[in-house]
Amino acid sequence: MENILAGLCGTSPEDPLPVWVHGSVGHCFNQLILNVIPHVILAVVSACFLGTPRSGSRVPCKPGWGCRIATSFALAGLFVADTIPATISQQELGPVYLEVLANGTAALTWLTHGLALLMLFRSSHGSTRGPVPLALLALLPLPSFIITLVWYYQSRTAWSPAHPAASSRFAILCLQLASLLVYVPLAGKTSSLSIVPGNKTSSSQSQGSQQGVAEDGESWLSRFFYVWMNPLMKRGYQWKLNQPQDVYELPRQLQAARVCDRSHYAQKAVRLFSVLHAAFGLRFYSLGLLKLAGNLLGFSGPLLLNLLVNFMESRQEPLSHGVLYALGLFAGSFLGALLRNQFTYEVNKVILMMRAAVVSAIYRKAVRVSSTSLTRFTVGEIVNFMSTDTSRLVNFCLSFHEVWSLPFQFAITLYLLYQQVGVAFLGGLALALLLVPINKVIANRIMMNNKEMLKHKDIRVKLMTEFLCGIRVIKFYAWEKHFSTRINACRAKELQKLRAIKYLDAVCVYLWAALPVVVSIAIFITYVLLGHQLTATKVFTALALVGMLILPLNNFPWVLNGTLEAKVSLDRIQRFLELVDQDLEAYYALDSPSVTATALDMRCAAFSWGPVEEESTKQPLPRGTLQLYIENLSVRKGMLLGVVGKVGSGKSSLLAAITGELIKQGGRVHVSDLEQGFGLATQEPWIQFTTVRENILFGREYDARLYEEVVEACALSEDLNILPAGDQTEVGENGVTLSGGQKARIALARAVYQEKELYLLDDPLAAVDADVANHLMQKCILGVLKHKTRILCTHRTEFLEKADALLLMDNGRIVKTGTPAEILPLVEAFPKFKDMDKKRKDKGPDEHCQEEAIETEAEESTQNNHLIRKEEEKKEGAVAFQVYKAYWLAVGSCLALSILFSLFLLQASRNISDWWLSHWISSISQTANTSVMVCSASPPSTELLLFSIVGLVSPIQALDTTPIPSNGSLDLNFYLIVYGSIAGANSLFTILRAFLFAYGTIRAATVIHNRLLQRALKATVTFFDTTPTGRILTRFSSDLYCVDDSLPFILNIFLANMYGLLGVLVIITYGLPWIGLVLLPLAALYFSIQRYYRRTSRELKRLYSVTLSPIYNHFSETLSGLSIIRAMRATRRFELENQLRLEENQRCLFASNTAVQWLDIRLQMIGVAVVTAIAGIAIIQHQKQLGNPGLVGLALSYALSVTDLLSGLISSFTLTETMMVSVERTEEYTTDIPTEPQDKMVQVAADWPSQGLVEFQQVVLVYRAGLPNALDGVSFTVYPGEKVGIVGRTGSGKSTLFLALFRMLELKSGRILLDGVDSQLVGLEELRSRLAIIPQDPFLFSGSIRENLDPQGKRTDAELHEVLEQCHLWDAVTQIGESEPSEEQLLVCLARALLTKAKVLCIDEATASVDQKTDQLLQQTIRQRFADKTVLTIAHRLNTILDSDRVLVMQAGRVAELDSPARLSQKDGSLFQRLLHSGQQ
Repeated sequence: MENILAGLCGTSPEDPLPVWVHGSVGHCFNQLILNVIPHVILAVVSACFLGTPRSGSRVPCKPGWGCRIATSFALAGLFVADTIPATISQQELGPVYLEVLANGTAALTWLTHGLALLMLFRSSHGSTRGPVPLALLALLPLPSFIITLVWYYQSRTAWSPAHPAASSRFAILCLQLASLLVYVPLAGKTSSLSIVPGNKTSSSQSQGSQQGVAEDGESWLSRFFYVWMNPLMKRGYQWKLNQPQDVYELPRQLQAARVCDRSHYAQKAVRLFSVLHAAFGLRFYSLGLLKLAGNLLGFSGPLLLNLLVNFMESRQEPLSHGVLYALGLFAGSFLGALLRNQFTYEVNKVILMMRAAVVSAIYRKAVRVSSTSLTRFTVGEIVNFMSTDTSRLVNFCLSFHEVWSLPFQFAITLYLLYQQVGVAFLGGLALALLLVPINKVIANRIMMNNKEMLKHKDIRVKLMTEFLCGIRVIKFYAWEKHFSTRINACRAKELQKLRAIKYLDAVCVYLWAALPVVVSIAIFITYVLLGHQLTATKVFTALALVGMLILPLNNFPWVLNGTLEAKVSLDRIQRFLELVDQDLEAYYALDSPSVTATALDMRCAAFSWGPVEEESTKQPLPRGTLQLYIENLSVRKGMLLGVVGKVGSGKSSLLAAITGELIKQGGRVHVSDLEQGFGLATQEPWIQFTTVRENILFGREYDARLYEEVVEACALSEDLNILPAGDQTEVGENGVTLSGGQKARIALARAVYQEKELYLLDDPLAAVDADVANHLMQKCILGVLKHKTRILCTHRTEFLEKADALLLMDNGRIVKTGTPAEILPLVEAFPKFKDMDKKRKDKGPDEHCQEEAIETEAEESTQNNHLIRKEEEKKEGAVAFQVYKAYWLAVGSCLALSILFSLFLLQASRNISDWWLSHWISSISQTANTSVMVCSASPPSTELLLFSIVGLVSPIQALDTTPIPSNGSLDLNFYLIVYGSIAGANSLFTILRAFLFAYGTIRAATVIHNRLLQRALKATVTFFDTTPTGRILTRFSSDLYCVDDSLPFILNIFLANMYGLLGVLVIITYGLPWIGLVLLPLAALYFSIQRYYRRTSRELKRLYSVTLSPIYNHFSETLSGLSIIRAMRATRRFELENQLRLEENQRCLFASNTAVQWLDIRLQMIGVAVVTAIAGIAIIQHQKQLGNPGLVGLALSYALSVTDLLSGLISSFTLTETMMVSVERTEEYTTDIPTEPQDKMVQVAADWPSQGLVEFQQVVLVYRAGLPNALDGVSFTVYPGEKVGIVGRTGSGKSTLFLALFRMLELKSGRILLDGVDSQLVGLEELRSRLAIIPQDPFLFSGSIRENLDPQGKRTDAELHEVLEQCHLWDAVTQIGESEPSEEQLLVCLARALLTKAKVLCIDEATASVDQKTDQLLQQTIRQRFADKTVLTIAHRLNTILDSDRVLVMQAGRVAELDSPARLSQKDGSLFQRLLHSGQQ
C-alpha cells in the first residue's frame, strides 16, 4: 500500500502521504485527500439522482437551473483541459499520474453532476431549487483549490514566462475557481430556498390531493435515507395525521390490486405455500444477498478495531495504516448500516405483499365456498384466520433469512475461536450443543401449549360473539352470570396454557443466559487439561468470542418457534382453502327444457344440508337429517307460486336448493337467466352496516324513479320520514337500530331494486302487521313485481288467494300442488277470524318491534346525529400515564417493584463481573510493567475489545487504571474463582427475574380480562346498540392477545435494554470521562430524533388499528349475508370492497414500517459518526504520542454497543407504547362504559311477585338526554292473573313498556310496582329473573337444548321433558345452532318462559313468523299454562288478543284506551274499533 502511494506521489515509502511539506500542505495530500475524495463523494451523490423520473406536468421552473447546469459542464471541460499542460510539463507540479487521476476524477464528477442536475430540472424538483445535499457537496473541493492557489502565490510560478505550462494551469485554475464561485451563490440560493418553499409545495400537494405515492420515482439517495418520508414525519409531528388519507399511497408494486393479480389462483384446490412461493419467492430469496453482505460487514468491525489498536501500540507502523484502518471502520460500519436497513425495508415490503395476497385469498375463498362446507368453521374462527393466522404466516418472512444467517455467523465465530484456543473450543461447543435438544423439547412443549391456548381462545371469542349478539335476551333473562362463568371457564383454561408457555419461556431464557459462563469455563478447563498455560490474553479473547457465539445460539430457538408457528397457521389456512367451492356448473343443468317459458325446473332432485356425519357443533343436525326431495316442479315465467306448510316442513330449504346453497344428491335443476342471479329476501333479514339507501341500492347505480317506486311499494316512505336523516340514516350492525318490520322491508326493497327475473321471498310478510302486509302484497309482490317470477313462502295464508299456484310441503317433500282454492282448506288451522285479519286501512296496531331501538334512534333527530355508530375513538397524543399506572396496578405494586429490583441485581452482577475482568487485566499489566517498562496496556485488553462490537450487550466494561501492587499470591485461580462466583450470582438473578416477570404479566392479564368482562356484562343496552360487535370483540380478541402475549415480550426487551444502557453509561463514564463530550450532543440529537419519530409513529400505528377493524367488520358481515350476496351475484363487488379496505390498512402499515426504517438509518448514521470520530481522535493522539491504546479500544467498542442499545431502546419503547394502546383500549372500556345500576335497596321474598299485580304510576322514560319522552306519564294497573293485549302504531311506546318493566332503561320519573314493591329498589338480577318474557328476536346459543332452556341447571329432566312436550318440541333433536328455522327457535323461547314459573309473562309479538297451526298450539299452551298468571302481550295479529281480558291501546307514549276488547269494539270512535273495522273491508 505504502509503495503504491509512494509511487503515485513520488515520495518515500516510509511516509508516503506527508501532510505538511516545507511550510505548506503536502501537494499529494491536497490532491488525494482534499481533491479526489470530495469529488468522489459528490459524484456518488449526484449519480444517485440520475434515476429521477420526469414529471408529467410542466411546472414553472425556478431560475438558476440553466446557469448551474452550464457551470457544471464548463467545470468538467476545464478539468479535461487542465490535464494537457499537466502531462506536457511532466514533473513540474508533481507526478503525472497523480494529476491525471485528480483531473480525470474531477471531470467525470462534474459531468455526472451536470447530468444529474439536468434530470432534476426536468423532474418535479424543477419547481423547487433541488435537493440540499447536492448544493452543499459542490462546496467540498473548494479548500483544495484555495490551497493550490496559495501554493502558486508562494512559489511565484503563477506568471513566469519560463514556465508556460504552469502559467496556463494557473489560468485554468482561476477559471475553475471562478466557475465554482459562480455555482456556489446559485447553489447557495438553492439550498436556502429548497428548505422552505420546497417542502411547502410538497406538503401542500400531498394535502391537497392527499395522494403522494410513496417512494416511486424517488432518487437512490432519497430511497436510502427515506428523504421522501420527511414531509410525512413532519405532518405527524404537527399532529396532522388524522385519517388514512393523510398517508402516502402505496408504491405501485405493493398495491393490493396488483398483488392479488399476481397471486391469483385458479378454482382448483392448490397449496397456499406454492402460490406464495411462485408469486414472491424470487424477490424474497434475492434479499438474502443483502443480508449476507450486511453480516460480513458486521465482522469487519472487530477485525479492523483489532488492527487499529495494534497499530497504536506498535509505534512502528506508518501513519497511512492508521488512516486506512479508520477509513475502513467508517466504510464498514456505514455500508453495513445501509445494507441492513435496506434489507429490513425490503423484507417488510414482501411481508405487505404476502399479507395482501393471503387476506384476499381467504376472503375470496369465503365468498365462493358452499355454505354446507362453510359450517365446519365458526365465523369467529374464519375471522381469526384472517387476523392472527395471517400475521403469524407473514412474520415467517423475517425468521426465514435468520434460519441460514445465524448458522453462518456461528461458523465464522467458531473459526476465530479456534485460532485463539485451538481444539479446546470443542469442549465448550459440546456443552452448547447439549442444550439444543433440551431447548427443542422446551420449544415443543411451548408449541403444544400454544395450540391448546389458541383453541381455548377461539372458543372464548365464539362465546363472546354469541353473548354480544344475544345481549338483549341475556339481559331479559338475567343470564349474565351464567355467561360470565362460561367465558371465565374458557379464559381460565386459556390462561393455564399461557402460564405454562411463559414459565417454559423463562426456563429457556435462563438456559441461554447461563450458557456463556458455563461454556467459557468448560473451554478453559479443557485448555488447561490439554496442558496449555492459561494467560489473560486467552481468557479475554475467548470470553469475547463466546459472547459472540451466544447471539446466534440465543436467537435460534425464537427463529425456529416463529417458523413452527407459521407452519401451524399455514396448515390452518390451508385447511380452510381446501373446502369445496360452490360449483354452479355441476349444480344446475345448462340445457334448457323444451318449454322456453319455464323459469325454474326441478326433476327428481334430492338435496341435503350437508354430510350428516360431521361432528362439528355448528352443523344444523335437526335438518342435517332433513332431506329435501323434489319429484317434479316446474315454474312458469311470470307466475306467483305460494309455498305453504307447517314449521320445519322444508320451505326455506326449497329456496336454498334453488339458489344452490344445498348439496345436490341427484336429479336436475334448471334455472333460466342463471348468470343474472335471484332476488332473494330471507326470513332473517340481513342488513348491512351502512345507510338505508346504500342497503337498498346494494351496489347498483341510483335511479331516482325506480328508487322512489321501490320505496313506495315496500311501504318504506313513512319510515324514512321518521328516521333522523331519511334514507341517509346509518343502520346499526345487523340493523339493530331498526324494528324487525323495517328490516324485513328494507331487505325486500333491496331485492326488488336489483330487478332480477326470479324472486325468492321467504316470509317477508311475517314481521309486519296486517296493514303493511297487505300493502306489500298489493303494491310490491302483485305490483312492481307482477311480471317477474315469484316464489313466496309464508305462514300468512290469507294473502295467498291471489297466487297462481300453491305448493303444500311437509317433511321435505311436496305433498300437493294446486290452485289456492284446492290447497288452502288443507292448511289445517285456517284462520277463523278471516274477515278480521283481512285488511285494515289504518296503519296496523304494530310493526315488528325492536322498535325501542327505532324510537331510540328515530327521535334522536338532533341535526346531524344520524351516524349512529360512534366512530372508533383514535386517542390523540402519547399514551397517558394513567394507562401505565393501570398496568402497574394490574401487576401489583409489590410484584412490580421486585421485578425491577431483580433486574437491577441482574445488571449490576453482570457489570461487576466485567469490571472484575478489567481489574484483573490491570493487575497483570502492572506486573508486566515492573519487569518490562512498556508504557501501554497489555495487548489482551485490546484483543478482547474487538468482539464486543457485534452483539455483546455488555462487553468488558472498563479498564481500571488505578495501579495495584503486583503480588505473586494474586494468582490465576483466585481471579477465576471470584469471576466464577460473580457469574453464578448473575445466573441466579437471571432465573429470579425471568420467573417473577412471567408471574407478574400473567397476573396482569388475568386482572385486565376480569375487569373488562365484568364491565361489559353490566353495560347498558344502549351501549351495545351504538357500538358495533366487531369493536367490542376486538377488545376481547386482539387487544387481549396483546396484553397476554406481545406486551410482556416487548416490555421485557425494553426493560433489559434500559438497564443495559444504564450499566454501560455508568461504566463508560467511570472509565473514560471525556467520552461525555461526544455523548452529550449525541444525546440531544437522539432525543430530538426520537421525539419526532415517536409522535408520527404513534399516529401511524393508531391509524393502522383504526383501519383494521373495518376489514374484519366487513368480513363478518359478508359471512352472515353470504347467501344473499351470492344469490344477487354481488360477490365480485364485495371482493373489491374488501380490497379497498385492505389497501387503506396497508397504506398505514407501510407508512409505519417505513417510519421505523427512517429512524433506524438516522440512528445508525449517528453511530457511524461516533465510531469514525473516535478513530480519528485516536490517530491524532497517536501522532502526538498521547493516549492509551487500551482506553481507545474500549471507547471504540463502547461507541459501537451504545448506538445499538440506544436504537434498541427507542424501538422497544415505541413498541411498548404501541402495545400499551391495547391496555389503553381495554382500560377505556373498563372505565368509560355506561353501566346499569347494581345496587339493591330492598330484600324481596323468595316467591315475589306472588300475585302478579303490575302497576305503572306516572311513568316517564327517555332513551337519552335531549330526546323526547318515549313514555310520557303512563299509568295503568294490571290485576293478578289478568290477560292484557297491547296494541298501537309503530313508535307508540309498546315495547318501551317492557323495557321499563325489566329496567333495561332507567325511568326519568314515576314508578313501577310489582305486588306493591317499587321495581327500582329491587336488584336487577332478581327483578329480571322473576319475570318471564318471550322476546321477539328468538335467540339461541350453541349448546344443547337443555343448556338453552335452563343454563343455570336448576330444573330436573322430568320438568324439561314436560315443557318440551307442551311446546311440541320433543321431536326436535338436542343439538341446535343459528341455522335453526326461526319458528323452532321461537318454540324454544316459549319453553324457556314456561320453565321460569314466573307470575308475570310478557310476550313481545312472539307469534310473528309461525304458521297457523303452531300459532294455535302456542295460544292454547299459553292459555293453559298461564291461566293463573298475569300475561301482557304486544299483539301482532288481532286474533291473538281478542280473547284477552283487557286491551291497552298506546298512542305517542301515552295510554289512549284501556278496556275489554268487547267494550272497546262497541265504543264509537275508539282507536281499537278503527283497527278492527279497517280489517273488515
